[in-house]
Amino acid sequence: MNHIELGKSGEQAAVDFLEAKGYQILERNWRWGRQEIDIIARDEHMIVIVEVKTRISNRYSEPEESVTVKKQRILVRAANAFVNYRRLQGEVRFDIISILNHPNGVTINHIMDAFTATL
Repeated sequence: MNHIELGKSGEQAAVDFLEAKGYQILERNWRWGRQEIDIIARDEHMIVIVEVKTRISNRYSEPEESVTVKKQRILVRAANAFVNYRRLQGEVRFDIISILNHPNGVTINHIMDAFTATL
């Protein structure tokens, strides 16, 4: 499986995971210019921006550790654009879903409120 296929399978696993928890998926791979949000969902009245990181190994670091401050700023800007474009009301939360797709199966780590928009 190449890295694009791995990423797509991870995003689908994240969508399935969120839907099973009762989240409503609003958008997948929403683009604003060159910026992209993997998943935008609603959890009751909260708008949830989800960055999905999928790896086959955590030998060197956990997948969520690759969401740098620079990437966080990009997500915040894209989220602001999405909320304004759709004229949505409600609080916005930034989550990371870390997925390890290893030979023994898939491990999903959902980090709610992973960072704030005050960057």
